[in-house]
Amino acid sequence: MASAPTGDDESVFDQFLEDRGHETDRVDWEQEYNKKQCPECGGLHNRSATECTVCGWNP
Repeated sequence: MASAPTGDDESVFDQFLEDRGHETDRVDWEQEYNKKQCPECGGLHNRSATECTVCGWNP
């Protein structure tokens, strides 16, 4: 029988992926001089950006 996921389920899944060589760290904006850089497409944005206007990525 299935149950609702809990916070522990995520850590178990992350551990499963880490054991197999996958990275599970949260992806966030990269910094490029005085701009934010999208980790998906490399688009540069002002520091106030909350979403990439090039590809739509958001943290």
